[in-house]
Amino acid sequence: MSIGILRGDHHVHSTFSDDAVSTPEENVAAAVVAGLETLRIVDHVRRDTTWVPEYVSAIAALRVPEGLTVLTGVEAKILDTAGTLDIPELPAGIDRILIADHQFPGADGPLGPTAVRERIADGWATTDVLDDFVAGVIAAMERHPGNQLAHCFSLLPKIGLAESDVGEERLAAWAQAAARTGTLVEVNEKWGCPEPASLAALRAAGAELVASTDSHDARDVGRYVRVRDLLGAEALP
Repeated sequence: MSIGILRGDHHVHSTFSDDAVSTPEENVAAAVVAGLETLRIVDHVRRDTTWVPEYVSAIAALRVPEGLTVLTGVEAKILDTAGTLDIPELPAGIDRILIADHQFPGADGPLGPTAVRERIADGWATTDVLDDFVAGVIAAMERHPGNQLAHCFSLLPKIGLAESDVGEERLAAWAQAAARTGTLVEVNEKWGCPEPASLAALRAAGAELVASTDSHDARDVGRYVRVRDLLGAEALP
């Protein structure tokens, strides 16, 4: 396994997210201690979020030690199978949008995990569920090219399915879309995804991988266990 990918952490939350406890300054300090070369500070947004200009200014004002590059991002959920994102108008200074499967991208809008499980129990075929899910992710990449997939497939266990249920054909289409649209795909420590079969599909398609902790506490920045195992299992050169 190449360790170069582990010198970056491309998904680190700060106190601009209401569920994180560390400031941007604390994340930078932790990245230095971890020996990182790249840090992407990312925070959750919705359509009505108003603080993004303040966030951009705060990141730009950071004192960043030599040898570390600090990048910006906002994390937004996919809303539907058309790939609509729950995102405000963004100012200059945001490097990437992190496209996230926080809810199920339904044909008519987002569905929570409980609603999806209930529909499956009522007869919604899992093949159709997976078709819609993958279609929504692909559409989001196509509508917002050059960005990053956050913890992709983390939703599936919440709706009673597994990443292994996606299947080779859907994985190939997903991976090819990532490569075609220049979408970075993160290997996520917190959620342990994507799994080795998905990573193999990405490598075959020529998509670019990055590592992330999805940290909400600076103590976790750059600390990889599950990511090492996933990349090792996928036998990266």
